[in-house]
Amino acid sequence: MFDVSPVVVVLMVLVGVLTACVLLLAGRRPGAAPSRGEAGAARADDSGRDVVGAGAPDEGPFSSQEGGEPDYRRLAETRRRQLVEAELRTLRAQISPHFIYNSLNAIAAFIPTEPVRARELVIDFADFTRYSLRAEGDFSTLAEELDAVERYVVLEKARFGGRVQVDLQIAPEVLGVRIPFLAVQPLVENAVRHGLEAESGQVRVLLRAVDEATHAVISVEDDGVGAEPEHMAEVLAGEAGGSHIGLRNVDLRLRQAFGGGQGLVIDTAVGAGMMVSMRIPKFQPEVDVDTEVAAR
Repeated sequence: MFDVSPVVVVLMVLVGVLTACVLLLAGRRPGAAPSRGEAGAARADDSGRDVVGAGAPDEGPFSSQEGGEPDYRRLAETRRRQLVEAELRTLRAQISPHFIYNSLNAIAAFIPTEPVRARELVIDFADFTRYSLRAEGDFSTLAEELDAVERYVVLEKARFGGRVQVDLQIAPEVLGVRIPFLAVQPLVENAVRHGLEAESGQVRVLLRAVDEATHAVISVEDDGVGAEPEHMAEVLAGEAGGSHIGLRNVDLRLRQAFGGGQGLVIDTAVGAGMMVSMRIPKFQPEVDVDTEVAAR
């Protein structure tokens, strides 16, 4: 028999309790797993870009006050809001099981030999999952999103060590810009996952945010295997099955929030890495974005 350090025991219990709580939260959240109808609600027009259509509304009859005619503006607003909510639930469902499983395995590996580091990783894991599973708000500041990205990177480095290198170049002027919730972290995760497919088995990711007059330009670039530009166009058009589904999700929500011309821009080629970028308006009206979009 061998002695088990009290610290190790405490950490093992903490990880177990944290895992149970997060899985319970993910399983019991209303709409945590979107229905097939919700997941298939997003469609593209002939250009493969702008989003139209949504799931069925959950409100009563949409009649105007005069003549009983349908209130199409209210109906459009409700459907757009439901689409945004369904897409966000879909993204959360994609991230949570995959990331929770891998992160807990990485933490467990450090418990016997480096309990202090294991404790720190548990804290990073808890903060990241609390952010990614939060219930309130469709928007975050860039600063909040970058904090989640940094915790994600710490956990990935616990798994892959020096194989993952993520550098940040952030202009302080854009830290307060409001962006759709979970718009940057999925891009970094995509770069890490697909960048590690390179023959070297290593990836370097550069996350940059710069101030360009009325917009903040955020880009994520990796030196991985890259992809066919035609394939990435199919991804954004929803014609590529489950490939790069996080990119498609972010692209849809950017267009819902800021208009059809404000989606992701992807610059890539086979063997040449990939750069994914977005332009975010720095000055946004303090109104509900779903209502604003519906009123256009």
